[in-house]
Amino acid sequence: MAENLLFSEADKPHVLVIDDDDRIRSLISRYLRDNGFVVATAKDALDAEEVLKMAIFDVLVVDVMMPGKTGYEFTKELRETSQMPILLLTALGETDNRIEGLESGADDYLAKPFEPKELLLRLQSILRRKQPIDRTVSNVKIGDWEYAIQTASLTKEGSDKVYLTAVENKLMEALVRQSGKILSRDELARLCGVEGNDRTVDVQITRLRKKIETDSRYPEFIQTVRGQGYILKI
Repeated sequence: MAENLLFSEADKPHVLVIDDDDRIRSLISRYLRDNGFVVATAKDALDAEEVLKMAIFDVLVVDVMMPGKTGYEFTKELRETSQMPILLLTALGETDNRIEGLESGADDYLAKPFEPKELLLRLQSILRRKQPIDRTVSNVKIGDWEYAIQTASLTKEGSDKVYLTAVENKLMEALVRQSGKILSRDELARLCGVEGNDRTVDVQITRLRKKIETDSRYPEFIQTVRGQGYILKI
């Protein structure tokens, strides 16, 4: 079972660490607690699902190679109902594995073995992206959609609200704030705080298009400018 949750410390970020390796789970938990996090743990996806019935976390750290449901599967299923930020941990460090992790809905991906300091920095980066910053725009009309920066959501009349991940929200905000301007992949990566090659930004754009475009293969709003980047047309 998961450890008791210490939610009296409301001013600290709350993280759920999900890993079937007791040693790694213990090391991560101890390090994050020492660096200002309130930590709960789960030994696998099933255990984590029980914990998530009781609490909402600021960020999840999820191992990919777990018995039963993998981290990829867990992330995909969670994304159907929640936009809690997710960082995936795995011994698989190839580019294709990282892309698969991002496509499953993860906000970031860290290959094992890793330095605890890097994990901490990546979690802090995710939390910074999640927190609202000084906004000069709050709600924006994009075709029949209304995009709300503060709630990281898209709403279409007669349809359910669609929630964006932390990275998708930063990406949409960057495009909205500079609508009509071509933004390169490097610019978008910098504005959204993501690392990786051009493919990383492309994956995030593809995910966003699937949420807002009628046909993501022929985008009306988020368009590709060959050799230059992307542009939002409102």
